[in-house]
Amino acid sequence: MSDPQRVPLGPRPGPTFRPEFTLFLIYFFALFVFFALLLALPDLLAGMRTLPADASVEEQRSAGAEIARRAVAGKLSFAFIAALLALGLGAYTRVLPGIRKRP
Repeated sequence: MSDPQRVPLGPRPGPTFRPEFTLFLIYFFALFVFFALLLALPDLLAGMRTLPADASVEEQRSAGAEIARRAVAGKLSFAFIAALLALGLGAYTRVLPGIRKRP
């Protein structure tokens, strides 16, 4: 009879969970919001200067929301493209945290 093989005890190396796709989605959303706000910033600053000093908080919020809506109305495609380009560049250079390093 042959001796039974000994199985080593301890942790076995196995596949590890790496949520890269989820990280890509989070990075894309964050970059998209950043570029959309960057495109709306000049109009928001101009609107802040023209807002009366005695305006209530609710009036300020509604005026800011309307200004931001009009500011990004035709520019969301630019924010989308800029976010895709920034994400692609960050993934290519591997500077985004959580992205796998090249072997």
